[in-house]
Amino acid sequence: MRAELQAMMPNASFSRHGRRRQSPQPVKDAAMRGGQAAVVNSASRWHPRWMPDVRFLHYDVFTRRRLEGNQLAVFPDARGLDASTMQAVTKEMNFSESTFILPAERPDTDIRMRIFTPGSELPMAGHPTIGSTFALAHEGVITPSRPRFVFELGVGPTSVELQWRGSDLTFAWMDQRRPDIRPPAVAAEDLTRAVGVDHEAFRATTLPVEEISCGVPFIFLPLATRAAVDAAEPDAAAIRKLRSAFADGHVAVFVFTTEGATDDVTAYSRMFAPGLGVFEDPATGGASGPLGCYLLHNRVVPRDRADKIVSLQGVAMGRPSRIHIAIASDEQGTITRVQVGGQAVLVGEGKLTL
Repeated sequence: MRAELQAMMPNASFSRHGRRRQSPQPVKDAAMRGGQAAVVNSASRWHPRWMPDVRFLHYDVFTRRRLEGNQLAVFPDARGLDASTMQAVTKEMNFSESTFILPAERPDTDIRMRIFTPGSELPMAGHPTIGSTFALAHEGVITPSRPRFVFELGVGPTSVELQWRGSDLTFAWMDQRRPDIRPPAVAAEDLTRAVGVDHEAFRATTLPVEEISCGVPFIFLPLATRAAVDAAEPDAAAIRKLRSAFADGHVAVFVFTTEGATDDVTAYSRMFAPGLGVFEDPATGGASGPLGCYLLHNRVVPRDRADKIVSLQGVAMGRPSRIHIAIASDEQGTITRVQVGGQAVLVGEGKLTL
């Protein structure tokens, strides 16, 4: 592992345990991985002479317990894989998302990361960012006690704040874009029908349907009770036919309730995105930032509690996940910062032979 990391980031130094001692730099020299020879040109593009074995780490994200939360495959050295191969590998893994780590291409970032669902590439996502942060700490790329790490995602530089206990990473907070809140492009009746919920369970909330993006758009459908959320029986074909208020936006529907809210759980939620190849997602960090914005914007959560929001998701799938959300705003109510945080646990590792 030390040799692989050194080949990937030749200007960084590593201990014999693979712990990285300084920020990674772009790759500009020859590299070896898995016994396969490779050449990197001056533009840091890696060209394999043979397709290598590709190592991955399997994490469960937004949980402290294995076999809960949202599964993630992290490929810590994805040089040599083109986009079509990354997409095919993600379909093979069949998790909600897989991530592919590459050398940084910008001086204001530490690493480049590409995120794929089984259906398409995403410009950003929450559980892949949190899970990959824990994976890179495990690999020694993120060194203990470091306060911050910056990913280069499709939306641009994305900062992650880090909390440590000794040499162990214990929590990570990712920044997301400030929200773009839009009226829905779909009638509420069509939405509840597609999701398979009682329309009266929506009307009883007296809250609006909104579509919000902090990088990726989601339609938010409030429901009156947890029972109504659990009763959802979505029609994948009907959801695919819904329109997004965002140009070229894939339709993803986030249903939630604040019934039974406590200090430990603010919202109880589910998310459906069949157009992205994810029928239901156990934890959706990319939707959780917008959820926090919805709750604050619609005064469901007061300003002084908006930094302590917790969404409980994945219960209906048998994979409970706790996503922490912190929304900051000014005196005029303008949202100034969106953060989503959580934990992740290593479940296993392996390699694919391509």
